[in-house]
Amino acid sequence: MTHVAFTPRGEDVELEADWIVVGSGAGGATAAVTLARGGERVALVEAGPYRDPGDYPSSVYGAMRDMLDAWGSNFTRGRAYWPIVQGALVGGTTVINSAIAVRTPADIFEQWEREHGVGGAAMAERVARAQDVIEQELCVEEVPVDARGRSNLLAKQAADKLGFDNHYMLRYIKGCLGHGQCLQGCREDRKQSLNRNYVPETLAKGGQLLSCAPVERVLLNGTRAVGVEGRFKHPQTRDKGARFTVRAKKGVVVAASVTRSALLLQKSGVRSRALGKNFRAHPGTPVLGVYDDPVDMNTGATQGWASTAFRSEPGFKLETLSLPLDMLAGRLSGTGAQLMDRLTEFRHIAMWVQACRAESVGEIRSTLSGRPAVHYTASRADMARFRDAMHLVARMHVAAGARAILPSVYGMPYRLAPNEIDRIKDAPLDPRAYVAILSHLFGGCVMGADPARSVTDEQGRVHGYQGLVVADASVIPTNLGVNPQHTIMALARSFAENLLQ
Repeated sequence: MTHVAFTPRGEDVELEADWIVVGSGAGGATAAVTLARGGERVALVEAGPYRDPGDYPSSVYGAMRDMLDAWGSNFTRGRAYWPIVQGALVGGTTVINSAIAVRTPADIFEQWEREHGVGGAAMAERVARAQDVIEQELCVEEVPVDARGRSNLLAKQAADKLGFDNHYMLRYIKGCLGHGQCLQGCREDRKQSLNRNYVPETLAKGGQLLSCAPVERVLLNGTRAVGVEGRFKHPQTRDKGARFTVRAKKGVVVAASVTRSALLLQKSGVRSRALGKNFRAHPGTPVLGVYDDPVDMNTGATQGWASTAFRSEPGFKLETLSLPLDMLAGRLSGTGAQLMDRLTEFRHIAMWVQACRAESVGEIRSTLSGRPAVHYTASRADMARFRDAMHLVARMHVAAGARAILPSVYGMPYRLAPNEIDRIKDAPLDPRAYVAILSHLFGGCVMGADPARSVTDEQGRVHGYQGLVVADASVIPTNLGVNPQHTIMALARSFAENLLQ
């Protein structure tokens, strides 16, 4: 059988493959298809369900129910409770993100080599070569003119007026129609999420897929990975089903996500002091502009414009982002009649965000129930970057002609006039004051030359173990300062090619 979905309690499911890949997101699906193309029999094991575009929900509530890990209820534990967004379905977060393709900056490989003993020119070449191929296979293209929408056009005009480098985004989307549904999955089937290409190709080449199948542990024979086991879980009722065991002739590739890969290795008996350590992220915050004419931000690409001009100094990336009405309501203060009155401006609002290249470091631990707990607090220096970036976004809104700015910062007025935006410079630096979210995650199983400070080597192989590889964002040892999907896929492809050799 090619695809085994939820299986009720009863007879256990047992399978065998050359390689097992745990997780089907950017890293897992890319590793799986690379191995399958090399003639290996691959079993792809995914905790979430399989969904076709016709199954994608049209509401944020539906997306949280059907597509997000734990209904989106994972939060950082620290000074502030910031939500962590990750997909939980076949294709992983690639189904619910904006499909942004950004090449790995050259300085990253230099930093990795200097600080962690991996990377350097050789890795840079491998990653660049992989990204060349991925861009062709996944139809990376600039947001089409007809799909840009007014919010993205206004951001471009503002940045050009202020005089800093900016661009319309390159994305893994073939002929974007600009329907603004990226966060709920592209019902038009234009986004090249990996459930639509790499996963089906893996199956077509003889692979197998287990969905609704959270892995409980990697099976080890001494220090060699020989399989995985777990129990099926119903995607709606959460009822537990039959147990499954998949045996691996050659090894196991773990790509269960930043929050879960390290915990899976710990539960499996892997010994490493670095497991769960060196968690990093891009915390993001919005600034809203209110315009005289309708913006209709849900018309046009969900994210279509960006700037990396400030990635190195002071350390943030700027992007447009469109939210549907039910999600935007959570970004506005007030309740009852006051909130309803504020939502009447929805059609006139443009929301632009900053993603901070934060230096803060956290740790991934397990709760008593086995769920991931991310302990993370943004430092004062990172919060200063937040504030500087938000002030710049406010300046962009003024340059674009906004009649009011909504900073979404506790302790500040709900609404600022264009001549009042310098008040943002005095906003509090307490993380609790900000409406932030973590969407780009790194670390937990970081690469490095020193086994005392890292979990894997530069090919994703777990130190001290055979046939055990990590191939997701958890191996990335630093904050990239750009959207990570392109880097994750290129590393996974490189790791899998090394396994074929």
